[in-house]
Amino acid sequence: MTQGFYARLRTSIPPVLPVRLSRDQSEQAKHQTKHRILHQNPHSIQNSSPNTRSRLTRRLLRWLLGIIAVVAISLLYPNNLRFPFEFERGQTWRYSDLDAPYDIPVLKTPETLDAEIREVEQVARPVYRMDQDIARNARAEFLREFQISLDSAKVRGENKDLIRNPERHRRYGLRILDKLYDQGIIRARSEEEVDGMATLVTILNGNEQRERTLAQLRTPGDARAWLRDSLFYTDLKSPEFLLDLLEDRFNHNLFYSDSLTQKLKADAIASVSPYDDLIRQGESIIKRGETVTGNVYQQLVSYRRLYNESLSTQTTFWSVFGGYAVQIGLVVLLLIFYIRSFFPLIYSRTKNLVFILMWLVLYALLVRTLELSPDLSTYLVPFCIVPIVIRIFFNERLAFFVHVVVVLTASFLTTLGYHFVFLSIMAGVVVIVMDIDTRDYGRFLRSLLLLFAFYFVGFIGLELMRGGTWNTVNYKIIAWIGLNVFLCLLSIPLIPVLERIFGFISPITLGELSDMNRPLLEKLARQAAGTWQHSLNVANMAEQAARAIGADALLVKTAALYHDVGKITNPGFFIENQSGPNPHEKLGPKESAAIIIGHVNEGIKLARQAKLPEVLIDFIRTHHGTTRAEFFYRNYIKDHPEREAEEADFRYPGPRPATKEQTILMLADSTEAASKSLKNPSKEELYDLIDGIIRGKLGSGQLEFSRLTFHELEACRSVFRSFLQSVHQVRIAYPEEE
Repeated sequence: MTQGFYARLRTSIPPVLPVRLSRDQSEQAKHQTKHRILHQNPHSIQNSSPNTRSRLTRRLLRWLLGIIAVVAISLLYPNNLRFPFEFERGQTWRYSDLDAPYDIPVLKTPETLDAEIREVEQVARPVYRMDQDIARNARAEFLREFQISLDSAKVRGENKDLIRNPERHRRYGLRILDKLYDQGIIRARSEEEVDGMATLVTILNGNEQRERTLAQLRTPGDARAWLRDSLFYTDLKSPEFLLDLLEDRFNHNLFYSDSLTQKLKADAIASVSPYDDLIRQGESIIKRGETVTGNVYQQLVSYRRLYNESLSTQTTFWSVFGGYAVQIGLVVLLLIFYIRSFFPLIYSRTKNLVFILMWLVLYALLVRTLELSPDLSTYLVPFCIVPIVIRIFFNERLAFFVHVVVVLTASFLTTLGYHFVFLSIMAGVVVIVMDIDTRDYGRFLRSLLLLFAFYFVGFIGLELMRGGTWNTVNYKIIAWIGLNVFLCLLSIPLIPVLERIFGFISPITLGELSDMNRPLLEKLARQAAGTWQHSLNVANMAEQAARAIGADALLVKTAALYHDVGKITNPGFFIENQSGPNPHEKLGPKESAAIIIGHVNEGIKLARQAKLPEVLIDFIRTHHGTTRAEFFYRNYIKDHPEREAEEADFRYPGPRPATKEQTILMLADSTEAASKSLKNPSKEELYDLIDGIIRGKLGSGQLEFSRLTFHELEACRSVFRSFLQSVHQVRIAYPEEE
């Protein structure tokens, strides 16, 4: 029963052109198509092609995602304008000759400017404010007391000379007060008293400012002593009268003002010019190949400062935002075109674009945050997480391209220059070349140590290239780089998190799902033992074929274990599980075909109940493509020749395979199943069977959307031959005796 069923099924495959081409045909095909790749249909993964409106909506959504990423990143840098030249003291000028585009005042060196400011601060004098109210009050009090004393003298008949000429005494007393108060009666601080009588102070009297030493000023005691010494040497007739009135009239009218002192000191410091030279427009600053010496370095620093100041005053937010948006837009556009051209299946799914563009925005935000933090360095950013994670979910080519785009985007935000960009891109290359495996922790840690070694050597080389020495190397940056490499360990917990969020699948998950103790696989082994054995053989075949062409061997092996789980529903209707009468003999061809074809949809239901990842469910959908249940269709047409139009009832729903791995599973499944129809086959019979299966798939268009090249298809065929030959223990067919 088994042999007859599969023999009739095999002979019903229509003949097509053989897979193996002659040398001339092969060269012609290579010339015309350059190893023609069987392009995938981005939308073939769905059960039915979306309508025009749906395709347009998806296309607009993809571009909208790109625009959102561009705007989000551009908003981070409106004020991040920079001088277009990078230079350091002692470095060779690698740009073209530089002339002054306008007059450039040359800044003093920080050391010179600081020395001049310190000198100004040292000579800054304390400021004393003269209070005019003290003198006015003293005059008023003197005049009042003078009049009272004069009236008393008149009553008593004393001081005849004073009574005869009081006005002269009054004017003399006022002159004494005006002279001493105008000279200043100071309340000196202890600092000035310690410094001595030669200490200079600044006196502010209204808008008038004058410099005086302490020796030129008086205290109240000094004023009284001077009064006693001088008053009796005048020609006044009654000097003792004035002495009694004036002795108590001397109070402080000069008071220290800290605010005025600090203000005058600040004004003095501000008056120190930061410039000591001027470069006229058109004058040469430096020529290509010259060394940036001390003077030239200061000129370049002055030019950079003037350039940045002019930018900040002449540009607007929108002009800066627009410039950055154009730059970032070009980078994102190239990324999207790259994905669309080389990874159309990834491009067809919106969540994939969200996942990829997410890295650009997150790292731009991270770099900008660190740039604004004075205590942290941008070398801390673990860029290598990007290629590690993306390589796990996709492949090396896409991982490296996205890594380069992320670094280029971040380079617009940082002031570290091309050294930072070089080291970051180099680190990405190291990660891709080392083939880091997150499942092997020991290997992963060794890879990180090697990554740090490349970082370290690269950084030291750049420092030496700039004219530095081992003594001038900034070892703090090396410490930041070490922490950067350590943070790459975050990729291990990130992988399962991102896997769950975006519905991806990682080698770690595939390893867990391929465990034969999984409930669904145990159920398949118990209820459909023949199908389980078939699945194991297909898994081994597909894994070897995938390794031969560089496809994802673990993915196709795991998918092969689950591809026929739908047969659990009706295991007895499938030949590999039958040990008695064939139940199809009691059914018509249509009913039998419906049960056989239905195992695909039943498998999808069971897979979803087991919460298998969608990528594995896609294998269940595509492992028969859109082929026909040929045996039952031929029987049906034999009995109903007028009903050929009902062919759709005998065809699997599809879609056809869209990846290399899905194609390998389809071919391995068909060849392994068909090989069971052969009893003790010779090598020629086995090879003819394999070739016929592949010809049938090609002829029916099942590989139309696959990405397999003819070269890879030939490699798969060789693997299938070798595997099935060992399984069937093929022996040489000896000629019969005559």
